[in-house]
Amino acid sequence: MPLTTPKRIVLLGAMALSLAACQEEEVAERPDPVVRVATVRLSPLAETRTYTGTIVPRTEVAEAFRVGGKVAERRVDVGDAVKAGEVLARLDPVDLNLQLEQQRAALTAARASLAKAETDLERARTLFKRGHVTEAALDAQALAVDETRSRFEQAERAVALAENQMGYAELTASADGVVSAVGVEAGQVVSPGQMVVSVARLDEKEVEVSIPESRLTDLEGSTAEVSLWAGDGLYAAKVREIAPEANGTSRTYPVRFSVPRADANVRLGMTATVSLTKGDPSPVARIPMTAVLDDGRGPVVFVVDPPSNELKRRPVVVEAYQSRNAIIAEGLEDGDRIVTLGVQKLQDGERVRLAEIQSASAD
Repeated sequence: MPLTTPKRIVLLGAMALSLAACQEEEVAERPDPVVRVATVRLSPLAETRTYTGTIVPRTEVAEAFRVGGKVAERRVDVGDAVKAGEVLARLDPVDLNLQLEQQRAALTAARASLAKAETDLERARTLFKRGHVTEAALDAQALAVDETRSRFEQAERAVALAENQMGYAELTASADGVVSAVGVEAGQVVSPGQMVVSVARLDEKEVEVSIPESRLTDLEGSTAEVSLWAGDGLYAAKVREIAPEANGTSRTYPVRFSVPRADANVRLGMTATVSLTKGDPSPVARIPMTAVLDDGRGPVVFVVDPPSNELKRRPVVVEAYQSRNAIIAEGLEDGDRIVTLGVQKLQDGERVRLAEIQSASAD
């Protein structure tokens, strides 16, 4: 039996209400979108390179006798700490004593000759006044006095030199330091200038490293820090010396970094690491470029709020763009979780589900 018009209207209304209820149920049951999330890690924008080296003294003195002779005593060994003026070694003084006595005897003879010549000159002057000697004879006697006086002065200087050489029989340290090497033993005959003891001064310490020629530009405008393998401290350093030519075998350039505030923990011979940092040390975030959205109102990222997984639209300052990453100077904090894909489809305040959590990093 065909339906009447009023019945059709009622049936259609019931169907419409049923369809609307189904649509509302589908909307209510729609799940939160799934997003990929990365954790922000702040790190300096500056580039850092490290080189391994050794702690060395800036000044190392090869102490040597100023005169030759037989070594009678060596009073220090490697590793001994010495003070300025401390006796390091002694020579046998017998030969030096004989030389001093010889020079003193020569001085006594020169003094007597000078006295005799001066007496003869006075006598010649008296005779000249009386007319018993000629003027030429008087002049010859005066010249003899001058010659004798010169020999006397020469003898005086020879005695002073011999006395100095007696003092040179004791080798003393020129500065505070530590004995780094010894070159002779007691009983050995040495020549003037031959290294007896090497003393490393401790007032200034340095790190010597070898840098390849392709990395010499790292030294320009870099900040240097030194760390010890045997300790946790950091010490400020600066370039003091760059070798003018490369090592013939390794083809690297020896470079010395001074460590002005080195303390007692920095010992000679220790292994150290020199870190060269170039650029801005301020911390920045390196995030994938796909995490940045710019809809004409400035770049933003979506930060996931940990308790509720709700999205927060946060403006950021982009320092630079790299091949796959963006460098964020402001707007993010260490530990923030940001959405890295599909940000153009998200809304501020929307709840999401997390697919995976990675660490945002640079290329």
